[in-house]
This record gives sequence, C-alpha cells and structure tokens, in this order.
Amino acid sequence: MFGSDSIYMPSKSRKKKLRIGWFTFTCSEDSSIILLELFNEHYFEWKEKIEFAHCKMIKSKNDQTGLDVAFIEGAISTDTEKKKLLEIRKNAKKLVAVGACACTGMPSSQRNNFDDKAKEEITPFLKQHGLWGKVLTVKDVVPIDDSVPGCPMDGKMFVSLLDRYFVDFGIVN
Repeated sequence: MFGSDSIYMPSKSRKKKLRIGWFTFTCSEDSSIILLELFNEHYFEWKEKIEFAHCKMIKSKNDQTGLDVAFIEGAISTDTEKKKLLEIRKNAKKLVAVGACACTGMPSSQRNNFDDKAKEEITPFLKQHGLWGKVLTVKDVVPIDDSVPGCPMDGKMFVSLLDRYFVDFGIVN
C-alpha cells in the first residue's frame, strides 16, 4: 500500500541542522532584538541549517538538552541564573557570550562600581528580588568558547560566527 516514498519512511535526504539555544539573563535584551532582525534577513537560508531547540522569543516549547551551541545574552546576577547557566553549559558543545552584559557585565553590572552610600541604598531592593550585590559576566561563571560583543551585539560578527559553526559542525562544507 505504501511505496518507498511513503511519509512513514525516514527521509534519507534530511540534512543535519545546527541545534542551538538562545538564553537571556540580566540585560535589556537588545541582542535578542538584533537576532530577530537577523532572522528576517536570513530566514530562508537558516531554516535549512538551524534547529532552534530553545528560543523563548520564537517558541513556547523549548528544550535545552543536546545543544550544539548555546548563545547567552546578559549578565548573571542571581543564584537561579547561575544554576541555569551551569546546566546550559553542561548541555552545550559550544557556549557563546553575546552582547556587552554577557561579555563585560556592563551596563548591567554598574552597581559593582557604586560607592558605599549607593550600595547601602540599593541593598533592600537587591534582597527583595534575590539579586547579588555584584553582577558577574558569563565567563566569570562558566568557560566560554566564543563571544560576540556590543550593546547590542554586533550582527555581522554574529553571522560570521554562525557561518563558522555551520562548517565546524558539518552543516555545510
């Protein structure tokens, strides 16, 4: 009844895709906006090359396991964020810090440089929201493989890095 071209037969022509996750921590999420703009520009090319396993801004069901590449936007400022970042690092072959907050901590880490009076004034707010007194970069918490700096991230640098990962992971020659 069903021939060899049946929908029930696995496709031999199905290509491997780069399994990525996009994660956002303490930041303004401006790099996420740049990513969405890049989706608009590269959609037809990337849909054949990328599996968005985890990307809350474009899908409601997310999976952070077995990632080829995890992109981390934002600085780390809570125990919960640190725990989540450690878990992401375990589940990703490559981890990339994206945007100024992830790479340098700034501007999210401005409070790290406050004088004693300002630190005293913000302490109740920090305690109320479970925030640390000091904000960390991604590389302060886990090893990173690459970074894409900028506030927001440098879109051309992101595309160039993604193109390199397509080759490194055997998605394209």
